[in-house]
Amino acid sequence: MTIATSEKLSRDWSVIIYMASIHLIAILAIFPSNFSWGALGVAFLLYWVTGALGITLGFHRLVSHRSFETPKWLEYFLVFCGTLACQGGPIRWIGLHRIHHKHSDTQNDPHDSHRGFWWSHMGWMLHHIPADKEIPRYTKDIADDRFYQFCQKYFIPIQVILGLFLYFLGGWSFVIWGIFMRLVIVFHLTWFVNSATHKFGYQTHESNDNSKNCWWVALLTFGEGWHNNHHAFQYSARHGLQWWEIDITWKIIQFLQVLSLAKNVKLASK
Repeated sequence: MTIATSEKLSRDWSVIIYMASIHLIAILAIFPSNFSWGALGVAFLLYWVTGALGITLGFHRLVSHRSFETPKWLEYFLVFCGTLACQGGPIRWIGLHRIHHKHSDTQNDPHDSHRGFWWSHMGWMLHHIPADKEIPRYTKDIADDRFYQFCQKYFIPIQVILGLFLYFLGGWSFVIWGIFMRLVIVFHLTWFVNSATHKFGYQTHESNDNSKNCWWVALLTFGEGWHNNHHAFQYSARHGLQWWEIDITWKIIQFLQVLSLAKNVKLASK
């Protein structure tokens, strides 16, 4: 597989329209009439559920890297939380992430940081990329699972149902903040792990790529910013390896261990 440059790749207008629509509607949050403390609270709660539990704990550390194991019902719950982040379905997200690690910062990396900050942040998503054809090869463990297939196919209708629930709960302010503003925030924080942590920060370990430990991304993404640590020890459930490297997601995993809901937890070798 060889990936062409962005100039040679055709644009994916469905994704462009999808992203533009969400960002434009999120702008409505700046109007005072669309603000309420309840709406802000809902947005923060869903930022935690979809960002920490869904994307970081579920999609990433649990399924993409299998750095620990949980009962199947809990795995499905975390994957559902990740689906609510509306970053595409879990099968595609996990497949592309595994491809990224296989080819990190090389021509075959979907968001190769050598192509610039914009490309690694979100430019790559706005094009039809050859890596999509490789996804089935990297997702054989989940591709036939009916729950994963359901989330993959219906992640947008699921978000619409959540939006209707929020509307009846608190009106348009809940929808604008709890859906659109929250999606934009979680989008960009997730994308910073692809872009900012391959440009800003320090390297502690040899990882054969540009991955770096970036403290501010780590604080905003529940520990995902310790990216050089992660690329050096991809299998590790813990990303913050030093005492000052705060890793909230690792604390959640430790809590699940106390409840006997996480086992076979893998850690970086000393």
